[in-house]
Amino acid sequence: MDNKRFRILATTDVHGYIAPYHYSNNQLANMGLSSLACLIKQYKDEHTVLIDNGDCLEGSPLAMYHFIKNKEDVHPITTCMKYLQYDYINLGNHDFNYGLSALNMHLKHIGATCLTCNIDPLPYTYQIKEINGYKIAFIGVVTQYLTNWEQPDNIKGLTFLDAFETLKKAVKQVRNQVDYVVGLYHGGFECDLVDGTPTEVLTGENQGYRMCHEIEGLDVLITGHQHRSIATKVNGVTVTQTACNGMELACIDVYQDKVEASIIKPDGQYDKDMCHLIQKQEEACQLWLDEAVGTTKVDLLVKDEIDARIHKHQVITFLNKISMEFTKADLAGNALFNHAVGFKEEITMRDIVSTYVYPNTLIVKEIDGRILKAYLEKNAEFFDLQEDEIVISASYQEPKLQYFNYDMVDGIEYTIKVSNPIGSRITSLTYKGKPVQEEDTFTLVINNYRASGGGDFTMLKDAKIVQEFEVGMVSLLAEYIRRVKVVDFEPVCNIQVIK
Repeated sequence: MDNKRFRILATTDVHGYIAPYHYSNNQLANMGLSSLACLIKQYKDEHTVLIDNGDCLEGSPLAMYHFIKNKEDVHPITTCMKYLQYDYINLGNHDFNYGLSALNMHLKHIGATCLTCNIDPLPYTYQIKEINGYKIAFIGVVTQYLTNWEQPDNIKGLTFLDAFETLKKAVKQVRNQVDYVVGLYHGGFECDLVDGTPTEVLTGENQGYRMCHEIEGLDVLITGHQHRSIATKVNGVTVTQTACNGMELACIDVYQDKVEASIIKPDGQYDKDMCHLIQKQEEACQLWLDEAVGTTKVDLLVKDEIDARIHKHQVITFLNKISMEFTKADLAGNALFNHAVGFKEEITMRDIVSTYVYPNTLIVKEIDGRILKAYLEKNAEFFDLQEDEIVISASYQEPKLQYFNYDMVDGIEYTIKVSNPIGSRITSLTYKGKPVQEEDTFTLVINNYRASGGGDFTMLKDAKIVQEFEVGMVSLLAEYIRRVKVVDFEPVCNIQVIK
């Protein structure tokens, strides 16, 4: 063994996935923390630091089940991370989704040191650790942009400082005390890593490229949030990022004269002892997932993800129908999330949580015809023409899959002409058969992420809030289906996407 080397193993965006299978069908897959555990045990030695870079509490059906049924208990992912003996953790934006009591429970029981130092008044700060003769500073920050999405009650009393400025200040403080500085940033890259061209609207959500170019003295930057597979150098800084749900592990080896980074994928092995630790919770979750809540006479099964967006799938009609009935709003907008499966004829909780995968709540906003048009034009950017065929725009697929940023709106009728320039693709827009005028007013129900302007829907951010609802969409769906027992409605084909 080279005694001049130290190693960093990093996970990020595990999103509560532990078991090595997809919950939608229970088919085995190279995923979950139990799969990464085998790699961690294989690659970890006495000169290794194990780090998690955030977004571990929310995402999987097991995590959702925990917060619905057992929120006062220790989270299964907390138990499993403690089992792996993480040294340091950073916080991600989704770790706040269930409030500070849930987060504090996780921090109390995980047995690792939290490094997130851009949240006031939380007491966390950077750490300096000596490994194999090297002194290394570890500094954690989370994207401050999360305040635009998170429900205020979940972050009450907290101030999120700018991640770039906080990291820059901390690096300056420690640079002369250590041999290496390692940044943990729960955020991603706002620009192309090679040529620096912006890849998104520069809101400050992602600042990784700027960090590498403008923070002097940064040696390593472990990123997350975007779920990309990255192991490279940016302006001499070694950077990593891994895919979500426990599908990859980042390995960074630091020598006296070089730093090497790689992405390691599970090979089919998984840690059975880890799975045993949470067996009771997992079994209870599986029973809950298989619970039948009702049936449907309408075909709500998603068979083709692309076609489901080009020709609005009726599962969206269903989501919008429930949203409008519950809130009494005039209009409703919902997205078909990445890899959503829809509902089989017998609808189970497994169908619901595999289709609506986020703990979103509903917000009703008042908008006029001008805002409505801008909202639809932004959605129309989702499409492109390629060889005279309608396809999904590359900007929604790279560098990160963003199918969740295309809403389909019910309560109106409209046409998207993809061959028209961006900003003028809505060629027809009517409400109850009449053309929508700029001065017309409507109530629109959308999820809390979109209502905050998430997905660059800035036209919605400042619109007047009419009403907010605390019930999660998953609970709302389950309660509705249980009540009606049989889902049956006339299909609505109100959106035309044409060349």
